[in-house]
Amino acid sequence: MDYQNYFQNNRQTHLDELTDLLKIPSISALSEHKGDVQKAAEWIADALRHAGMENVEVTPTAGHPIVYGEYLHAPGKPTVLVYGHYDVQPVDPLNLWETPPFEPSIRDGKLFARGATDDKGQMFLHIKAVEAILKQEKELPVNIKFCIEGEEEVGSPNLPIFLEKNQNKLAADVVVISDTSLLEPGKPAICTGLRGLCSLEVSVHTANTDLHSGTFGGGVPNALHALVALLASLHDDKGRVAVEGFYKGTPELPAELREEISKRGLDENKLAASLGLETLYGEEGYSFAERTGVRPTLELNGVYGGFQGEGSKTVIPKEAHAKITCRLVGDQDPQDILDKIEAHLGQRVQPGAKLIVKQMEKAHAFNIDPEIPMLQKAADAYGKVYGTRALFTKDGGSIPIVETLSRVLEAPAVMMGFGLPDENLHAPNEHFNLDNFDKGLLTIVEYLKSL
Repeated sequence: MDYQNYFQNNRQTHLDELTDLLKIPSISALSEHKGDVQKAAEWIADALRHAGMENVEVTPTAGHPIVYGEYLHAPGKPTVLVYGHYDVQPVDPLNLWETPPFEPSIRDGKLFARGATDDKGQMFLHIKAVEAILKQEKELPVNIKFCIEGEEEVGSPNLPIFLEKNQNKLAADVVVISDTSLLEPGKPAICTGLRGLCSLEVSVHTANTDLHSGTFGGGVPNALHALVALLASLHDDKGRVAVEGFYKGTPELPAELREEISKRGLDENKLAASLGLETLYGEEGYSFAERTGVRPTLELNGVYGGFQGEGSKTVIPKEAHAKITCRLVGDQDPQDILDKIEAHLGQRVQPGAKLIVKQMEKAHAFNIDPEIPMLQKAADAYGKVYGTRALFTKDGGSIPIVETLSRVLEAPAVMMGFGLPDENLHAPNEHFNLDNFDKGLLTIVEYLKSL
């Protein structure tokens, strides 16, 4: 079958359909968009039916719906569960978008919109690939199940419950996920490791009201001073996290892994210059690729308190706040890490200040052996389409549900990404390179047929 011609002949139709999906502002984190998230779920369900999937369902949860569909007419053949998500990140800051985030536009061979690469565009490839095989061959070479959720961007709180309740329904020989990226244009990669995640919000409270700095300055605790001192204590001067026991469960990097990482040939000076930085910075003794892929981190994501407006206001704030996330590796336990950070902060809070810690997301790291045949076949499929076999990599990001899917379903997770690292996911001007849209469709077809 000539899939290249098929996809070329249907390219505009497929892009028009994807554009319709990208117009839906399915922001799972914002309650005012709950209706939009529901609308996106219904859109996905209709797309699955149109592709030929059966028993398509939109299942309500305590949060946003999960969409399921299946085509189980290949007895004795493997069963593939395709996972993806249709929810997207908030769009702030809106003023930095060149075109509105939910008015998709194509410029320079790239499709710009929130969700274009994370994850609507990549997830959409699987629906169209399966549809193409059914239209051309009237049957699939494998059994297919789709599980598409609407809460990945808020930590997938309800999908684990759905998985536990529906283990038989979702049972599969392999879980396929497209929510990662190539190394660079023309260099495909299969992620065999994701860092875990934990997050917390920290608040410091002092007096019962903001105070005049002329009247009270130097004589009362300042919530901002107290918070800044706490946050500064979290790292030492060599970039290491200073929380006692933070590195428990963190494996030493074997020489062969460091060698594999170095093969990427990353020019750190060039990277720094591209970011407008004089130099990169991080944990001493590790390269940038190691720090961002296989080492744990503790990062401040937001610090705020006191007067934020234009000009000056001589105030001593009564409260200050910070948001913190950690990326975890190896056997680091997210609950243990959160407890250790909370204890570290509690032991160091200034007199007169009250500390409040709210523990939030928790996800374990994920790792898989690249020698598993399902992963090797995926690397081969990339090779046939891209002309370069996929490398196996470790990714510094976190997709919390991947570890849960693989563990609960007892199936390998194959992360076949088609994005690029510079496509601004989670940032203004998110986009998807259409060259990888085209090649992604062919690669997925090649992979499914190879199974």
